[in-house]
Amino acid sequence: MKKLLLATACGIATMTTAACVQMDAAPGTTSAVMDEDAYIADIVSRMTTEQKVAQLIQPQINSFTPEDMARYRFGSYLNGGNGGPYGDEFAPGPEWLRYADEMYAASVQPLPDGQPVIPTMWGTDAVHGHTNVVGATIFPHNIGLGATRDAELVRRIGHATAIEIEVTGIDWNFSPTVAVAQDDRWGRTYESYSEDPQLVATMGAALVEGLQGKKGSEDFLGTGRVIATAKHFFGDGGTDNGVDQGEVTGDIGALKSIHAVPYPAAIDAGVESIMASFNSINGRKMHGNEELLTGVLRGEMGFDGLVVGDWNGHGQVQGCTVTDCPQSLLAGLDIYMVPDDWRGLMQTLVIQVENGTIPMARLDEAVTSVLRVKYRAGLLGPDVKRPSERGYGGRFEMLGSPEHRAIAREAVAKSQVILKNNGVLPLAKGANVLVAGSAADNVGISSGGWTLEWQGMAEADDALFPGTTSIWDGLRDAVTADGGKAVLSADGSFTTRPDVAVVVFGEKPYAEFAGDKPDLVFRDEEGLTLLRQFQAQGIPTVAVFLSGRPLWMNREMNASSAFVASWLPGSEGAGVADVLTGRRPATGRLSFSWPADCGGTPVNGPEGALFNFGYGRALTDTSATPQLSEECSALMMGPSSEWFGQGRLADGVTVSAGEQGLINFTGNTGGIRARGVDRNAQEDAREVTFSAGSMLRIEGEGEGNAYRITYAIDQRPSAAFTVTSGSSTLNIAQGLSIAEGKGYREMVLTKQCLADLGNMLEMKSAGPVTIRFATIERVELGEGTECSF
Repeated sequence: MKKLLLATACGIATMTTAACVQMDAAPGTTSAVMDEDAYIADIVSRMTTEQKVAQLIQPQINSFTPEDMARYRFGSYLNGGNGGPYGDEFAPGPEWLRYADEMYAASVQPLPDGQPVIPTMWGTDAVHGHTNVVGATIFPHNIGLGATRDAELVRRIGHATAIEIEVTGIDWNFSPTVAVAQDDRWGRTYESYSEDPQLVATMGAALVEGLQGKKGSEDFLGTGRVIATAKHFFGDGGTDNGVDQGEVTGDIGALKSIHAVPYPAAIDAGVESIMASFNSINGRKMHGNEELLTGVLRGEMGFDGLVVGDWNGHGQVQGCTVTDCPQSLLAGLDIYMVPDDWRGLMQTLVIQVENGTIPMARLDEAVTSVLRVKYRAGLLGPDVKRPSERGYGGRFEMLGSPEHRAIAREAVAKSQVILKNNGVLPLAKGANVLVAGSAADNVGISSGGWTLEWQGMAEADDALFPGTTSIWDGLRDAVTADGGKAVLSADGSFTTRPDVAVVVFGEKPYAEFAGDKPDLVFRDEEGLTLLRQFQAQGIPTVAVFLSGRPLWMNREMNASSAFVASWLPGSEGAGVADVLTGRRPATGRLSFSWPADCGGTPVNGPEGALFNFGYGRALTDTSATPQLSEECSALMMGPSSEWFGQGRLADGVTVSAGEQGLINFTGNTGGIRARGVDRNAQEDAREVTFSAGSMLRIEGEGEGNAYRITYAIDQRPSAAFTVTSGSSTLNIAQGLSIAEGKGYREMVLTKQCLADLGNMLEMKSAGPVTIRFATIERVELGEGTECSF
């Protein structure tokens, strides 16, 4: 086991003498398991109720201090998708490790009276590499790995990811996602390996083994390995209409035959942690579902690791709040992921144990599950070292190492799925190749969500992606090496006529519910326009489509000579070039059926599929693709009336601070600071802090004679706060004063107070003030509707 060399165990790094438990048997043997139980039972017997509860509390790094850690001794903590050490989400690797050491040191300060000292552990979402950290290798997302069908490759990816995680001192990865996505409108489809349960089971188990090592081997949870998490138990990929965190309905047996299939495989592979899902099953939230969390997961499947909640997921259980939810613990949850409200939850849990609402036996059971995983991971015992002294700790040359980037490049190449090729592929040696599209030289777009930021980064300084290779970089190097010439032209313009144009385009990054779609239409027509432009000039084209799911692409396929589903390949764009130039064979096969229609009907098999699950062409397959229907009623829909909602700006809506831009309504510029905050779900709102004289401008399209804004303000403005639309300006400071401290309210702005209301809202504050925005939408209201706050 990981760095655990125990002959005897006398407490846990306590400063007092305690009863010893002999540890003669080798880890992994039957007697060692018995000793493990006795060892942990001794620890639990010497813990106070508050210490036990603290093992079940998991705050995020930006909501507590080392002093809090020393005082409360949290069993674990996490960094959210937008969180980094010391408040810097783009902190370099050494800062992550320094933070890990600091929190570890705080968690192992001596305690009086023989109370056990239990090291904390740090969890992170390294879902396609250690991608919260600048410079780490960015592997393809799971949907692309499913297209490779290569489980051994996935094991190597898991091991490389674990090494990079350990470099920064982190112990625990919230991965793999083993959802079986059944509706591609779901915003997390790219986190699923496939629509096929067996393929998901195979790939998920392989990643578990890559992260943790092979169960029963000396390497298991050893150097360069971390704790893995299978998530989200269960049914997250089967919600009605593909709505994230939504409802799953149906016969339990039938649902299990699809969505529960990957879990026994992950358990057999030794997964030590399983995360509960946000979704409901037949009206009951999984975070409070004892029948499934305890009866099925523990009972039927025999899981003996720990069950961790998702981001405030317990607060969605009926009768619960974020700070008061004994139901989740009683249902089988072991760790509450409570990012910010940990103090209130700790207090209520302690009271509920003391008054009998939560039996002490259940509390001890949950604590035992947590300590068992720590024990197996080498995080208990007198020989535990600080993170910087463990394994690869501090070996920063391993972040984005050439060896790991080579694995990623191989994965990219093996994940490319050719759906159409009339003979233009592979690119001819010596060809003059034009590379077009704004995504061609953009690693942020090719990496998708969960990359440096939770929602990903479509616009980022290249310095945040050191050592990476964009698709353009890869094509330039490969074409030049073949004696040809490559030119980058985002808008497709040229002076010398190219022999072929490669058009790289696709979805902008998103994560979770922010990526939910009402249909399968890809409305960004940049790629379509370029393809048709080249088609009209008689220039052969290769469409390289970057996406987190199959979408209706009939128009783009008709306009292209070849079409490649590239998924979200990550940091090694040379892997795309390897296939396009024929350096590697095209072996990728669809892990999801490709839709023939643009509507929202789920496609999970031949019915409704343009290309079936398993389809993919070899480079030698140049058979004709028939002309496809371009009829799509959903295309007739106008721009969304909602400019901002569910934590995401609508397509075509821009936000700027003064004369400077804010990326996805987040950032710190122009006197404005904007960050994601929770209202009903993770970061589904924005907290905007205005400094004196700062201005925020929101622009978009849509119809309607009014704006409806859901907002909250805790402290009234100290000076004028104006809203401008068109040539009309209104001071709304008094209205905001009325809303002070009253929670989320609706602000309605109509032509009664903004006569020249148009497609722009400008907010300017004469003094400092903070406002939280949940939704901003353009609506049609009855004539004469008054403005209100």
